[in-house]
Amino acid sequence: MTDAKAEIDKLMRAFLGAFTNTGGGRPNLDVVREVFVPQGMIINNSGDEPVVYDLDAFITPREKILTDGTLTEFSEWEVHERTEVYGSVAHRFSEYAKSGIRDGRRFEGVGRKTTQFIRTPAGWRMSSMAWDDE
Repeated sequence: MTDAKAEIDKLMRAFLGAFTNTGGGRPNLDVVREVFVPQGMIINNSGDEPVVYDLDAFITPREKILTDGTLTEFSEWEVHERTEVYGSVAHRFSEYAKSGIRDGRRFEGVGRKTTQFIRTPAGWRMSSMAWDDE
């Protein structure tokens, strides 16, 4: 399990880091396609109705706001996680924090993510993620 856990830790760090644009850096949202299976699903369940995205629908608007000046100095990181691995499937429940400047106003936030992983011939990959912001 420790090898699987280390690989899953690395995937989660890569996913969260893909959005970082602090210090004038550019986000690398291509990483999302690298850490997910091609058919991956990402769900925002923070509002009244879930918003379900395929990878392209998730990446496109985020890439725009992270590179056009709308959202700057953004980063997101795990505060706590619990990962369970069973054979070739795994689940991670994460608490995370985020901060940045959106439309010129500093913000901070926290939330929870639930992420499912599967072992593929190329190694572990994310298959789905859902989140809820406080």
